[in-house]
Amino acid sequence: QVQLVESGGGLVQAGGSLRLSCAASGRTFSSYAMGWFRQAPGREREFTAAIHRSGNTYYADRVKGRFTISRDNAKNTVYLQMNSLKPEDTAVYFCAADPRVASVDPTTWDYWGQGTQVTVSS
Repeated sequence: QVQLVESGGGLVQAGGSLRLSCAASGRTFSSYAMGWFRQAPGREREFTAAIHRSGNTYYADRVKGRFTISRDNAKNTVYLQMNSLKPEDTAVYFCAADPRVASVDPTTWDYWGQGTQVTVSS
């Protein structure tokens, strides 16, 4: 069992930056793929970024070049650095973990955090 707790959300102006953190419980963090998804009101949860246990990273096209996912296995934490934020980035951001693969399909991920709100004003 893995428990995930996100932090770092907030209100920021367009063009600004935020860094989200996701702290994971458990001693096998390094063996999990970790991901970030987001969900805006009235929309489905969508893939944002993921990092495999190997360190390979994957991004949705709409955030590529602006967002960076990273992990610190010593701290059992995954980060999402978000730069050049746009109003359309406004959403609840969720951290996810999976012992198998890093998939863009949210239904394949085993563990989820409670989410953190990111609001980007224009």
